Amino acid sequence: MSDSSSIVRPVADPVSTVLKWILLATGLLTAALLIWTTQATYKGAPPQPEKFVSADGSILMTGADIVSGKGGFQKADLMDYGSLYGMGSYYGEDYTASIMKRLALATRDNIASADDGAAFAYLPKERQDAITAKMRDDLHHLDLTASTVTLPGELVAAIVSVRMATADGLLHPNRKAGWTAAQSLSPALAVKTADFLIYSALTTVAWRPGTNYSWTQNWPYEPLVENAPTGETFIWTWASFGFVFLAFGAVLFIYEYWLNDADTAARDAELLVVHPLTPSQRKVWKYFLLVAALLLVQILVGSVMAHMYYDRTSFYGIDINRYVPFNVMRDLHIQAPIVWIGLSWIGAALFLAPVIADGKEAKGQGWLVDALFWATVFVVVCGLVGNYLGVMGVIDGNWFWFGNQGLSYIQLGRFWQIGFFGGLLLWSVLVMRALWPSVSLWTRAARSFWSGHIRLEHLIWASTVNVALLYACGMIPLTGIEKSFTISDFWRWWVVHLWVEQSFEFFAAAMTAWTLMATGLISRCLAERGMYFEVILIFLGGVIGTGHHLYWAGEPSLWIPFGTMFSFIEVLPLVLLIMEGISHYRIIRKQKDFRYRLGTIYVIGAAFWNFVGAGVYGGGLLNAPLVNYYEHGTFLTLNHAHSSLFGAFGELAIGLIYFCLRYIHAEKAGFSERAGLWAFWLYNAGLVLWTLLNFFPIGWPQLLAVYQHGYAYARSAEFYDKTLFWQWMRLPGDVVFAAGALIMAWDFLVKLTPVYPGWMRRFIPGSRTLAASRPVENVS
Repeated sequence: MSDSSSIVRPVADPVSTVLKWILLATGLLTAALLIWTTQATYKGAPPQPEKFVSADGSILMTGADIVSGKGGFQKADLMDYGSLYGMGSYYGEDYTASIMKRLALATRDNIASADDGAAFAYLPKERQDAITAKMRDDLHHLDLTASTVTLPGELVAAIVSVRMATADGLLHPNRKAGWTAAQSLSPALAVKTADFLIYSALTTVAWRPGTNYSWTQNWPYEPLVENAPTGETFIWTWASFGFVFLAFGAVLFIYEYWLNDADTAARDAELLVVHPLTPSQRKVWKYFLLVAALLLVQILVGSVMAHMYYDRTSFYGIDINRYVPFNVMRDLHIQAPIVWIGLSWIGAALFLAPVIADGKEAKGQGWLVDALFWATVFVVVCGLVGNYLGVMGVIDGNWFWFGNQGLSYIQLGRFWQIGFFGGLLLWSVLVMRALWPSVSLWTRAARSFWSGHIRLEHLIWASTVNVALLYACGMIPLTGIEKSFTISDFWRWWVVHLWVEQSFEFFAAAMTAWTLMATGLISRCLAERGMYFEVILIFLGGVIGTGHHLYWAGEPSLWIPFGTMFSFIEVLPLVLLIMEGISHYRIIRKQKDFRYRLGTIYVIGAAFWNFVGAGVYGGGLLNAPLVNYYEHGTFLTLNHAHSSLFGAFGELAIGLIYFCLRYIHAEKAGFSERAGLWAFWLYNAGLVLWTLLNFFPIGWPQLLAVYQHGYAYARSAEFYDKTLFWQWMRLPGDVVFAAGALIMAWDFLVKLTPVYPGWMRRFIPGSRTLAASRPVENVS
């Protein structure tokens, strides 16, 4: 019996008991820390003065203009063309860095003209140094905490000129820069958007009261204004390296000494016991086909985007930007994986949960699975169409609700976002119904949970609740835009980071442990021990480690130690658990045929990329403050993004689908692993090629360019123009990766035929033979 309330171990596992209590304490501790740091973030965010005025009292811009401009920034989806505080796309400029530098240069020229009556370039060096020092002093000593900020005359003139140039640039296309005019902005709103960008740039150089560093801890690096790393950034970098080595040793010791026994306990091997397919399991095929379709769309859009880095004027002669701007394509490219990975997990969890429940199913589950699918399709399609119509200016007054919210990764209009949240809640309910298909079983499971007998099945369901609830953080405030970008970005990372590195890790760890256990590779005892330990570190690393995204966007400096100290250690237990599974897998392969080899290979691949993507590329190359100060928002981040999102979570998603497909085919006949293995190796080869031929060859010189010339230059078209060869070298990885996706999509199509409705089988070659390879009940 595999129900969590029915499994009885002869002797309680003392290690698991201790880990459960530590897990509870860790959850409470991290929740308390998040509450405290949230309060500190609200208090420490850059203030927004009521107005900026010149020496004679003339109003230059107001706080209301800045807030309206933030709305324009989001409405035009500028975060998916360029970036603010390094947050967003790496295709266009970073507005904070480029505008800050333009303001500094213009202010310096204005001082030279006013004081010396000559251009700055023609003055002797001692006068240049004195004027540069005055410019820096004027910028550093702007008091943004005052309700009325009086600006020096030279800075006022600089702001006026930069504002007009910025607003004009937003309204007119620049083909050389790959920029399509912001069709959603009126001329008046474009000026206010420029005001918001200028205010944001000022926060990077204006010092916090009582300090000698800016509201962004002196980010970005810019020698012109003496923006350089703070002492705190330096100290916590070295402290973090010491902590990481200590944590490595502690985790390895704990695992080997207390968790990694000889593992002689009995195996459950639930996936090796085949039950007739339930009605809901026969409905899940639609989820898996949509997964394949969305992955292909993501790859197509990503390839077009990659091409635009080395040819910003057209796509092989087609002026695609005229009809689909770059930011719209990026919307689709980064939302598609969230949707298809989410759909694969939704579908796999709904399919595998009845296996855990010994083939039993709650009444009406099949109808609800269908309803969830079609509701999700409706919300996602409408949301993506709304994204396009919002950016193109078709949806004007209601852009926030039905268009594009303009915040990277959570662009869906608020109405569609609420619908997606509702779908996640329904998924969690359906998984609960599938795990415990009767009221009596659910009651026993709940009683077992509250009495402290927490089982792996409880954590699988808890992870689905976690995924749903954290998504709601992206809807703060519910009915309108947040006035402060710093606060908006804080809550955005609660979704993006905590989803990927807490909720997704939680679900990934739970399902990985269950699949290893359910295929007989490890015992329930070892699986649950490893799972408890993993979740403890997920809460420490994933929750508190959110801070490594919050170093430079105006949040208080307390996030520097929190972000750097806990970001790396969360992947270790999963890797150790996979290593144990591999050793048992080798034993099984020597003794008999192993049915779930293909799915297990994808799970092992996901663990590998979890370590490399989140650990090496994330914790190693990005998260240390002094490293991140220069690296933030460069091509080196793309290693982490691609290998973590697809390598760690995408491969796990595909692996779970292959577990489901293998379960559908009860007999070996009709199930070939060849296509899935080809797809696996092509995917991994594509990831490696991207890193070796594109991300690294551009990322390392870009990092050097930041260090030598400043961040504004390193994010400019001038720098990217020097990397055209390596931009073109993205193509081999794209081709190899796309080949894997096409093979996988066809493999899904063929292997799902036993559960297709009869009319669909006519269109799939050999499907009737395949459908007969597995006896099933409740055939629709």
